Amino acid sequence: MDFGRSGSASRRTRGGWSGGMGLMASGALMVGSAHAAEGGASLYLLGSGGPDAAVMPPLVGVYVDTTGYYYDGSGGGGKEFEVGGNVVANLRARIAADFTTVVWVPTTNFAGGTLELGGVLPMGAVTVDASAVLTGPLGHRFGVSATDSAGLIGDPVGLIAAGWKFGNVYVQGSGLVNVPVGDYRDRGLANLSFHRWAGDASLAVTWKDPQVGWDISGKAGFTFNGTNPSTQYTTGTEFHIEGAVQKTLSKRWSLGAQMYYYDQVTGDSGLGAKLGPFEGQVVGVGGTAAYSFTIGHTPVSLRGRVMTEFDAVNRLEGTSCWLDLSFPLVMKVPTPAGPVWTN
Repeated sequence: MDFGRSGSASRRTRGGWSGGMGLMASGALMVGSAHAAEGGASLYLLGSGGPDAAVMPPLVGVYVDTTGYYYDGSGGGGKEFEVGGNVVANLRARIAADFTTVVWVPTTNFAGGTLELGGVLPMGAVTVDASAVLTGPLGHRFGVSATDSAGLIGDPVGLIAAGWKFGNVYVQGSGLVNVPVGDYRDRGLANLSFHRWAGDASLAVTWKDPQVGWDISGKAGFTFNGTNPSTQYTTGTEFHIEGAVQKTLSKRWSLGAQMYYYDQVTGDSGLGAKLGPFEGQVVGVGGTAAYSFTIGHTPVSLRGRVMTEFDAVNRLEGTSCWLDLSFPLVMKVPTPAGPVWTN
């Protein structure tokens, strides 16, 4: 959906590339991430803009990133949400998903920078427990317990990013487009698909000094949403901003902290918006650790992170756990005799 990892969750290898692989974690994520809006879900996956957020792969090639993601969040205390056209309360959502991203870097000389194109495919299992909110003939409201679970393939997400390096400073602009063709269960509580067009535009900046081993990164952007034709729900515009600090401890290990802030800046609308504008906010903080190694001649990066949310308004509040594995599938390595493709 942050995705985005679009920029992403950036990835790092021992050789120092990370790139718009950061966009990968911005894949579509329904209910489990609960980023306000319809179903409490957003295209941009909060937490994906961590360390190396603006760093691009240094070589032409094809890069792969796979992220295992688990989220457990709830909105108790009688808080109401609208999910799949249903008004529900006491909502709890758990999701175990995988986001697979493939990006192609066709050139490292795009207006003096690096260009990458790619896509994200989310898939996973979602379980939702809730009380359906019903209104009787005299206006009395009461709840009926409901549980829904399913294994699903979400909407594919296209991504594009361009980045530049100025000494120790990296700058990256990126975009995501959600294509509503994934599995969508009409009236279902558990979904991975948004069933709507959506786009995200983000800008990331990273200051990285290899001499002292510090990485300071920031990323901000807006998500624009279309209408879900099944529910007639139009999600408002969303703003997200993230920051991260990371220290390289050795040739292989890095350790850092990150946080994010989310704010829905325009309200939801349409015939299906039964709870009104439903604008949401949330803050999240967490830690991250990365381990770089090689398999044969291939550099590989493994990154874990844990993020906890608080001060949630009109959304779930929970904890997410990530495990990212990224590596180049093929790279065009320059030699004195000319470029050589390697994997």
